[in-house]
Parts: sequence; structure tokens; C-alpha cells
Amino acid sequence: MAARKTLTRLSQQHLLGIEPLSVEDIELVLATAEKYQTRPEASGRGETRPVPRLDLLRGKTLVLAFYEPSTRTRLSFEMAAQRLSMDVVNLALEASSVQKGESLLDTVKTLAAMRPDALVIRHPGSGVPHFLARHTTVPILNAGDGVHEHPTQALLDALTIRDHKRRLDNLKVAILGDILHSRVARSNLHLLSKFGARIALAGPPPLVPKGLEKLAPGVTVCRRLEEALEGADVVMMLRVQLERQREPLFASPREYARHYCLTPERLARARPDAIVMHPGPFLRGIDIAGEVADSERSVIPQQVANGVAVRMALLELLTGAHP
Repeated sequence: MAARKTLTRLSQQHLLGIEPLSVEDIELVLATAEKYQTRPEASGRGETRPVPRLDLLRGKTLVLAFYEPSTRTRLSFEMAAQRLSMDVVNLALEASSVQKGESLLDTVKTLAAMRPDALVIRHPGSGVPHFLARHTTVPILNAGDGVHEHPTQALLDALTIRDHKRRLDNLKVAILGDILHSRVARSNLHLLSKFGARIALAGPPPLVPKGLEKLAPGVTVCRRLEEALEGADVVMMLRVQLERQREPLFASPREYARHYCLTPERLARARPDAIVMHPGPFLRGIDIAGEVADSERSVIPQQVANGVAVRMALLELLTGAHP
């Protein structure tokens, strides 16, 4: 096997999705993010070192444009920028010209004319970041577009998996739940398959699209949750996205939980050292049992922390601060 190239800057001007990234691009992001991770103190008391504010991007400006609700992604982008001394501007949609009927493209052109150094956008329309990238030279970071991709989530998931498993290849990853509406699932399929992971998918039949095996190599669709969990190294649960369903696709939340909630009994089918992940927000007792979400095998809090580190890395790499 040929040796992989070592990159010092991303091959892409924007972060629109995982699919266009090379393995080398992903490895560069993860390596850059590692220096921004919070590490436990040597005392062993569970304390973490305080995160210093760096002057790396002082004088640069980040604009956040979220056309969908967000807590983790928006706040972690904002925190990442602040830790690098960037100025952060939040586009308040309810008080903007969007309410007057201004088109998305005109809004973005207006923002670009103010010379920000990067623009983060979340939008309910699949492909919107790609469309905007064709009309501006300002680096655009996709914070989630419809049911298409959520690239920063997949990158922070990869960093979290590597923290615990020391690799991304030769792992079995079970992705379970509402796959139909999950941009997180699609980005993870693209990323993990690039590294040779084996991916098992399962969920209610109406929430698992046909043809997913063709989306990326190493993907298997299982009929039952238990089959997908068998021997898994990583268990990634997904939220049931009721807000994206035009009509009910299962009888009730209780019925969903009876067959698809990750309980301790179901988790026992995975490997003893398997880690449990969830992009959040999670529904206790529906997506995942509380005793699993709060267990030592859950790395959900670390995913949140790694989100800040990954977004710091991307801001460094995409705003030209990296050599």
C-alpha cells in the first residue's frame, strides 16, 4: 500500500461535506484538533487543564448563520472562535432582512461584502452550502444542510473514536435509529468508509432508506438492532427526528423504544469495550436508556468537548492561519 501524503493545509477552500475530503484532509483536521483537546491533569483527580485563549486568529471575524435551531454546534463554533480570539457575529434571523423577504443568496452576498473571514451556515435545504460556495470566496463551513451532511459532527466523532480505539480502520461501527433523516449518519458513512471501517445500519424499515449499501464501501443494512450490535466496537445512536416527518412512520414513541431503544441488555451484544455515542440531543428512554447514556461506556460528553477542538482546527486551517 502506498504511503499517504502528509498535508499542511486542506485541499478544499470550504468545508461543505465529508465526501469531497481525502483521507489526508481528514487526518490533517484530526491532527490539528488534537492540540486543542482538553486533557486531564496529571493529578488524576479528574480535573482538566484550563483552556488558554490564543491570539492565533485575532483580528479575524466569523459569521454564524443558523437557519435551524442548534445548541451544541452553534455554541461550540462560537466557543472555538473565541478561544482563537476571533470576533464572532451571530446573524439574528428574526431581526434581519430575511424577514423582509431577502433571498438567501442576497443575504450571503451582503455578508460577504463586509469581509468576514469565514461563514458558518446551517440550513434546512440540502445542498445550500454548496450553492452558496459557488457565489463567494469567503470560506463556508457547513453546520448541517437538510438531510445531506453534517461534516463537523463526523470529524468530532472520528476524533472521539480514535481517542478510545487508537484507530479508525478495522472497526465495526453500528449506526442505529432514524437513518433516513440523519445527515450525521451520511457524513459518518463517508468518513468511516474512507478508513476501511465496517458499518452496520439498523432502524425501523421506514427510517432506513434502500440502497445505502451503495453509498459507501463496507456498509451493511441489518433487519434487527441486535444483529447490527453483534460484536460492534462503536455504537452510534441517532435521534428520532419527528420534526422532519410529514406523517408518523411508527405507531408511537413507546412502540419505537420497545424495538429500537439502546438498553443495557441490547448493548451486551456489542464488544465488552464498545463505546456508546450520540450526536445529541438524545431522548432518554426512546433513543437510549438513561443508564446507558450515563454509563462509563458513554462518550457523549467527550464528543461535545471534541466538537470545540475540531472546530478550532477547521477555523485555523480554513482562514489561512495554518502554514
